[in-house]
Amino acid sequence: MRMQGRRESTHVRDVRGSRAKMAGGLGLGGLLLVALFAYMTGGNPLNAVLNAVVEGGGGALSAGPGASSGEPYVPTPEEEELASFSKKVLAGTEDVWTDIFRQQGRTYEPPDLVLFTDAVQSGCGGAGKQTGPFYCSADRCLYIDLSFFSNMRRELGADGDFAYAYVIGHEVGHHVQNLLGTLTRAHKEMARLDKEAANRVSVRLELQADFLAGVWAHHDNSRFASLEDGDIEEAIRCAEVIGDDYLQKKARGYVQPESFTHGKSSSRMKWFKKGLTTGRLEDGDTFSVPYESL
Repeated sequence: MRMQGRRESTHVRDVRGSRAKMAGGLGLGGLLLVALFAYMTGGNPLNAVLNAVVEGGGGALSAGPGASSGEPYVPTPEEEELASFSKKVLAGTEDVWTDIFRQQGRTYEPPDLVLFTDAVQSGCGGAGKQTGPFYCSADRCLYIDLSFFSNMRRELGADGDFAYAYVIGHEVGHHVQNLLGTLTRAHKEMARLDKEAANRVSVRLELQADFLAGVWAHHDNSRFASLEDGDIEEAIRCAEVIGDDYLQKKARGYVQPESFTHGKSSSRMKWFKKGLTTGRLEDGDTFSVPYESL
């Protein structure tokens, strides 16, 4: 991506180097890494997926209070570069969604980005680095341990700055859903359904967040000419390897569609590309489409 000269968002809380007690809970971006970790350590990857808790668009369970490590934290140059890039991507989402909301007679309230290492205490509870990037609707914050991007490259083969931007855009998509009321309505519906039916609602939420990431990328490119050759392929590859079917087949050798919570690879790629192509918010109603057609 062409990010030279772009502004960095000021809606950032940098708590890297602090320590917090962490209880269970999985973020939306971390499910694949958790399953692969379980696979590599002899655990049951499928159970890791099935036991994931999706709360607040990717929050975690409650945990104990945070505590300072008392030692200065010195980030690597690579991490600082990723931090600057993430702040610039967040600034781009602020510009784009502010314009889109204004056109609809709404006011966009940007989320804060919390950069952490190892563990963090969010409004949705405690979370660790294995959680991956997540959005918490309770405090309207995005949480990222920047080592996730290195893990994407090493463990998943998903690399490139636009792949990283897609991850951030997806989590911001959950914030957009929250502002529009979609997240609350979906969670209320999930609470009254059985697990399989609730999973289907979760899939619709996730695919819409993929679409919204595409909408952001469409307008960011129109405004800043930010996309370079190969960028779209990077994001598509990322969407592919975090599909539920890809995850389950890699971990177990077979898939169980009834346990999907994020959508199969082809669906994730489809909805991201649709948002990227049209840039129209109204084209992303994943809740009206027959489930089999998603």
